[in-house]
Amino acid sequence: MNVTEIKQIAKRHNVTVGRATKRELVRSIQCAEGNQQCFDNQISEECGQYSCVWREDCD
Repeated sequence: MNVTEIKQIAKRHNVTVGRATKRELVRSIQCAEGNQQCFDNQISEECGQYSCVWREDCD
């Protein structure tokens, strides 16, 4: 997912976009959704969240 798409999702969740990185945006969205802020923290193979919308881009 590209940053423009992520920014659109962030705005729907009332997350301030500003100059945030992709990683910061996704984690802010995860927080707004009440989920663990785990995007891109090097545990994607261990997290078990196989249906996560961010999984494809996660490391």
